[in-house]
Amino acid sequence: MNPVIFLCVLSMLPQLGAPSEAPFRAVVEMVSGDSRVFSGETVRLKCSVPDVRSSWSHLWFRGSEQLPQRGQFLILWKMKVQESGKYYCEGVRDSQVGDIKTLQSLPLEINVDGGWVILQVPPEPSLVSDTLKVMCRARGKPPLHEVILYKDAVEVMRQNGLNPYFYLTNLTHEEQGVYSCRASWDIARRTHSVISADASVQILDVLSLPVLEIVADSDLIPANKMKLICHLQYNARAPAPPINYYFYKNDNRLGTATSENHDLVRRTPGQYSCRAKVPVLGVSRWSELESFGQAKGPGIMLHPDLRLRNSRPFVPSISSPQTSRPRAAEPTEAQPSLHQSTQTPTFTEPTEVSSIQTSSPAPKPSQPAPSTLQSTVQSLSQTPALVNIFEELSDETSAESDVSWSSGGSAESSSGS
Repeated sequence: MNPVIFLCVLSMLPQLGAPSEAPFRAVVEMVSGDSRVFSGETVRLKCSVPDVRSSWSHLWFRGSEQLPQRGQFLILWKMKVQESGKYYCEGVRDSQVGDIKTLQSLPLEINVDGGWVILQVPPEPSLVSDTLKVMCRARGKPPLHEVILYKDAVEVMRQNGLNPYFYLTNLTHEEQGVYSCRASWDIARRTHSVISADASVQILDVLSLPVLEIVADSDLIPANKMKLICHLQYNARAPAPPINYYFYKNDNRLGTATSENHDLVRRTPGQYSCRAKVPVLGVSRWSELESFGQAKGPGIMLHPDLRLRNSRPFVPSISSPQTSRPRAAEPTEAQPSLHQSTQTPTFTEPTEVSSIQTSSPAPKPSQPAPSTLQSTVQSLSQTPALVNIFEELSDETSAESDVSWSSGGSAESSSGS
């Protein structure tokens, strides 16, 4: 035998014995029982493979542990609390290259309760505007005379009689939360009142908020084109009605509606968005705007005069009593000398000005400061000039007073003589 052929055959043997994966996903469903049961009750599950052309066997798992049972149906007799968990299944069949397995099913969670009261809620999430039906069930089905429903430990509904069901109509996201119930019944002239364990209720939108993705840098896309992809989650009940996608540029629709969540458009700058709509249900949702080829969210620059209308001064006005300077043109008899008045009005407390400035929001570096602050700073900068004017006036006044005093003295001396 040729050594080269022999080596090739040996290298292929591990691949021939390795199991391959079929492009199918198994589906697990509950035939009887409930996702929440009492200990000692029985649950029956079924596994299906969406492939009618082949014959499949079925494997069962609880968590990562493979169960010894095989077959399309799994019967869990008189369940125990420790058998709570997430159950999976997968299909397997023989072939010439070995075993072929399907993708593992989505989990189905079962909770086994060892108490006396259970609040049974649907295992799958509810949808907005749907009606939610829950049941407050007592072990052994005693004749109930009162049941109370709680949401987040707050009573929301109460009813008397044998009816253990509650109906929450026209659901919104406000009804999402953690629920529990209390059941009361009489046995042998004794009243029993037991509260259940908590059960979570999840409420989803039929359409989640779409997210637009712009793919422009790809070897599979022409240079003058780009791909718009509208990502969302569609949560309608099976069979789900068709959904349509629309794409927009600068609020103008690009082409017609499509059943695909992507489209190929010209590569041009603009603001892009997408919209998903289910005509049968009358549900429609928009994505956020996505910019391509231009700056996102251009800022709006206001004229300084426009900003001045709504701006507040950063420092007190110069005309305030604390900082105002006495007018030199109108002196009074009670007013102190000019030398004293030129010293008192100066700013001796700069900390007050800085504290006032920090209390208001600081202007951004890219924007000029309000004109009120500029005029105030200019007034402060002109203070030394005003001081000089007052000093000159005081010098002139002093000179005049000296002249009058000397003339008066000479008059007195002459009269005395």
